[in-house]
Amino acid sequence: MGPVGAVRCLSMSDDDAGRLVHAAAKGDQAAWEALVDRYARLVYTVARGFRLDDADVADVSQATWLRLVENLDKLRDPGSVGAWLATTARREALALLRNRWEVPLPELTRSELMDESQPEPWQRLVAEETDAELWHAYRRLSIRCQELLRLLVFEPVGSYAIAAAALSVPIGSLGPSRARCLATLRTLLNQPAPQRRI
Repeated sequence: MGPVGAVRCLSMSDDDAGRLVHAAAKGDQAAWEALVDRYARLVYTVARGFRLDDADVADVSQATWLRLVENLDKLRDPGSVGAWLATTARREALALLRNRWEVPLPELTRSELMDESQPEPWQRLVAEETDAELWHAYRRLSIRCQELLRLLVFEPVGSYAIAAAALSVPIGSLGPSRARCLATLRTLLNQPAPQRRI
């Protein structure tokens, strides 16, 4: 069940949610607290679905609620505030993760340079180039494919149900979508690499 379905389970009608949004936009503290009470678990669950640690989940939650404060009076459909919060939490979690994808390579220590169990420099170079080609091709995929492959292949979230909820897609579409995204990635990897100037 995607985030919209999860919102409907909270026993609040769209009209009730819409009224709370309008009241909170006018400064009604009780309405704001009611919104937070109703949807805090949804925001937490979406953020946690990305396998973030507690501090990152708190950051994503805080950023999501801040976005709601900034947009309370701009929501097209105030009654669908739950779906809006789920989508925003997903985007905030992805933004947080995207900022971490660029991981610097660690510097080699003297003992690692002398350690014969370490791969030869040429082996390390080939592995690094292969990794670089993979990530270059990955970044050329659509954002949707990047998100899907991250959740199902590179940093598995544990179940298709969690991935489907995080991506707001039916669970049955994940397998075929994954196959299409992997095929596209394979095609991109098989294309000749652009010439680099030294």
